[in-house]
Amino acid sequence: MKTKFGIVGCGFLGNIVANAWKNGLLEDYELVGVTSRSPESAQKAAEAVGCTVCADVDALLALDPEYIVETASVEAVREMAIPVLKRGVNLVVISIGAFADLAFYEQVRQAAREGGAKVHLASGAIGGFDVLQTVSLMAQAQNLPETAGIETHTGARGFRNTPVWAEHLLTDTEKTTVFTGSAKEAIATFPRRVNVAVATSLATTGPDVTGVTMHSVPNWVGDDHRITAEIDGVKAIVDICSSTSAIAGWSVVALLRNLASPVVFY
Repeated sequence: MKTKFGIVGCGFLGNIVANAWKNGLLEDYELVGVTSRSPESAQKAAEAVGCTVCADVDALLALDPEYIVETASVEAVREMAIPVLKRGVNLVVISIGAFADLAFYEQVRQAAREGGAKVHLASGAIGGFDVLQTVSLMAQAQNLPETAGIETHTGARGFRNTPVWAEHLLTDTEKTTVFTGSAKEAIATFPRRVNVAVATSLATTGPDVTGVTMHSVPNWVGDDHRITAEIDGVKAIVDICSSTSAIAGWSVVALLRNLASPVVFY
């Protein structure tokens, strides 16, 4: 019997997941329905892959999925995570920035325990959570100091509508460091660009300790995230450079395949 799942969010990333299912890359699953804040997007996605279009998350839950895949937004996670988990439905999250609110993160953990469900954090634009967590565990077990940080290079336009924006970033001839601080400070400064900072801090030393440095690079397309976790004797580096957000959608597909596989990679 195939595992039922539904998708919340029918934009670019949600359609990557839906089309992967349609094209046979999620053969152990049945896509039972989709929903979106845009009814037109949901209708279009449902018609394209052959599943039910749902007016809201409650209608999607009525189809009895085992997994809800979120490819929508931080706001969507905040609205649906707790009720979904309390119903015993597993949640796959791409908008990890929702957990910048550590109080909400703890509420989600408790809801998952109460419902006997799991929250699966997709690797999105970075990955390497396994090795980052391993280094942190070694630090805890051996009472060793750990340093963890993120260094990001992105194009100047990526900083528009943020507190660090300046017109000269568009004409600079060399990279400009626009932010240096903790992950907690980065989350407060860039509330719409926090998925990487939140994911890294949760996997390593926490938002108060994890360092973040951001650079604006002339004519840069995409993002380059270099994440480091280090203790005495071990240094882990994860460096992902991507000119498209498609990798985030495909990370969800890879996660679902891993969950269904008899051989699981961690």
